[in-house]
Amino acid sequence: MPLGTAVAIYFVIWWIVLFATLPFGVRTQEEAGEIVAGAPASAPHRIVLWKIALRNTIVATVVFAFVYWLLVYSGLKLTDIPVPGFD
Repeated sequence: MPLGTAVAIYFVIWWIVLFATLPFGVRTQEEAGEIVAGAPASAPHRIVLWKIALRNTIVATVVFAFVYWLLVYSGLKLTDIPVPGFD
């Protein structure tokens, strides 16, 4: 797999995993008992971005390793994946 393709696939996987894992471990202001005036009670209490980025990078790397294995070692090619509209 060319390096540019691998980087592009990892980039897409990283963002998809970010939006899938973002809500995990987040406490709302209501749950923490500290609601800031003017903010909804469902707003996050305290976000630690480096933990979210680290967790996301680990999960995305595992997912990418699986996709890499599929594309390089299992014989599956990107052209084998059906995409509607591309015949």
